[in-house]
Amino acid sequence: MLLKKLQLKTIDYRFALTICFFLFFTSIITAQEVIPDVVAQKPVETPSGGKMKIDGIIATVGDYIVLDSDIDKGFLEITAQGGSIKDITRCQMLGKLLEDKLYAHQAIQDSIIVSDAEVRSMMEERLNYMTQQVGDINKVVEYYKKGSVEEFKTYFADILKEQKLASEMRDKIVKDVEITPEEVRNFFKKIPKDELPTFGAEMEVAQIVVEPKVSKEDKQKVIDRLNAIRQDVLEGSSFATKAVLYSQDPGSAPNGGYYKMTRKTPFVKEFKDVAFSLQAGEISQPFETIYGFHIIMVEKIKGQEVELRHILISPTVSEAALKEAKERITNIRNKIVNKEVTFAEAARTESDEKETRANGGTLVNPTTQDTRFELTKMDPTLYSQVSNLKGDEVSQPLLNTDDKGKKTYKLITVTNRIDEHTADYAKDYTKIKELALKEKQINAIAKWFDAKIKDTYIKIIGEYKDCTFANNWLKK
Repeated sequence: MLLKKLQLKTIDYRFALTICFFLFFTSIITAQEVIPDVVAQKPVETPSGGKMKIDGIIATVGDYIVLDSDIDKGFLEITAQGGSIKDITRCQMLGKLLEDKLYAHQAIQDSIIVSDAEVRSMMEERLNYMTQQVGDINKVVEYYKKGSVEEFKTYFADILKEQKLASEMRDKIVKDVEITPEEVRNFFKKIPKDELPTFGAEMEVAQIVVEPKVSKEDKQKVIDRLNAIRQDVLEGSSFATKAVLYSQDPGSAPNGGYYKMTRKTPFVKEFKDVAFSLQAGEISQPFETIYGFHIIMVEKIKGQEVELRHILISPTVSEAALKEAKERITNIRNKIVNKEVTFAEAARTESDEKETRANGGTLVNPTTQDTRFELTKMDPTLYSQVSNLKGDEVSQPLLNTDDKGKKTYKLITVTNRIDEHTADYAKDYTKIKELALKEKQINAIAKWFDAKIKDTYIKIIGEYKDCTFANNWLKK
């Protein structure tokens, strides 16, 4: 029964994560104004003699409240995003809202700070997304029944801050939760044989990447352009505005180039080295990474955390350089096909991709951090490139353009195929470790809720007192 127990917990956990995503919108509707303590869903007579329900507070958690309409709107938002509400009860939805409120409330008690810069960055990202969905910011304002864009932004900023507080609190709870090999072994031993999970068909993939060579002249043009932008900023121009206009980093350009990072944040070494060498307010000279050339301006330093803005511009690759790269990778493929060299040997000596060449070109799954890719969860582009390869067949040269517009040529091969199978401790250690860690994190969160619920003012009103919650919200 152990796995079933974990599966039930995992369902709740996945439910929570799913709701978290959809509450990207749903939490926007949780007002924090002081509202008369009206018992939720109290029926009153309408002029026609029918019944209507008055919205009101249904729960209080510390300094936060939940309205009955928040549950209804939560269901509407999930449906609008294509999700299913079939197995989600009103009590479950309320339970998730209560969790978010307790996270945010406790974050404040623990002195977790969310800066205005972070909120502004989140605001720009979310508003851009919502505007793309409906076509006009005024439609968003109208949907949330606000009088103006500025009124909506003020309201939205408070909600985003609450979301960020809750997220930081969750991260803090599980940050130090680790799992030992012995714990993983014990976790697996406790699973009855007839309850062992089944893992789908997987494959391991390797690639060789050849980058077109950029001329010194083209590199210098980019450096000169960044130096000109830097000088404009030093003379008073807005770095954020320059980033929106000129940066080629799609992840940060819409937010004025903003990033918050620590030394553990997964940025390339060259970027981190420069970021942590600057003082607040200082702007770097142009420097190069695998993505192109950058300049960085540090806005704030808080202990080991840096808030910065950056601009990325990549040199243009000429047609002649692309042609030369294709010829080079074609020659590499011919050597592999003619058995002059193995794919792994060619990757180690010829590939321009630093991240994979030391491992013979083997790709790491970004989701699981191991080398296996489950076919049903594989990136569609990668799947289309490898699905028809047979045995140790090597693909034809593939022209690849990444999300930053950088063009490369690559060869791909499948190095291992794993059929669908019942979990095996030796073969599937990484996946089993992930399940064991998830259970330990869930237990840590449950323990945290047990302790904080006892110490926090919580009140649930009306029919929701009859709910059966996963957590002891009713303090019985």
